[in-house]
Amino acid sequence: MKSIIITGASSGIGKATAEKFLDEGWRVGMIARRAEPLEDLAAAYDTAVALPCDVTKEADVDAAFDAFGQVDVLFNNAGMFGKQTTIDEISLADWQSVVDVNLTGMFLCARAAFRLMRKQTPQGGRIINNGSISAYSPREGAICYTTTKHGVTGLTKTLSLDGRPYDIACGQIDIGNARTDLVKQLEEKRAAEGLDPLPSMAVEDVATAIYHMAMLPPEANVQFQTLMATKMPYIGRG
Repeated sequence: MKSIIITGASSGIGKATAEKFLDEGWRVGMIARRAEPLEDLAAAYDTAVALPCDVTKEADVDAAFDAFGQVDVLFNNAGMFGKQTTIDEISLADWQSVVDVNLTGMFLCARAAFRLMRKQTPQGGRIINNGSISAYSPREGAICYTTTKHGVTGLTKTLSLDGRPYDIACGQIDIGNARTDLVKQLEEKRAAEGLDPLPSMAVEDVATAIYHMAMLPPEANVQFQTLMATKMPYIGRG
């Protein structure tokens, strides 16, 4: 039975991805700070393992991965948007909280997965990082989120290089406007400002794309995938 650990699995893209892999018969380790949603999902599937922990805490992350054991795939998904405003209104605490989750948390989880994949038999595995279209093109008022997502791209590229001798592949999925709580919050803000709704797509379509990346044979890797709502204004010039 193939196995995957998914971070940020209590809601949104993480939860939808966990459900997709569970429906496909995988053993799924689910990481998030809130235990109750993970335990509810674990109660519905025999192959679901709740691993409640804070991805910013080194000891907790290492313990969760060690408890799960052999892992074929990590979907490094946990993230946060942070305060939406201009840089002069961002406190150091605001900045640090986003860096802690979006970069340090991804580093800690990737490190734990890499360590297991390097030592296990057969050696190897796959790490899929959740980037964002913000890894290439910023959304206004999102300096913390955008900066960290650019950093995720550097993490992905370095893991791809460092993992080659150990059959550890690393790829990144850059998602635009899946209908998660984050996009709903942005929609509420836009509505309050009298702006048109954002084009969006079903979160289940993201889960399907991640499943495709995970199912590739070891000799193949999706290095970067951009998945976005068709009518998003990502391509073009003003």
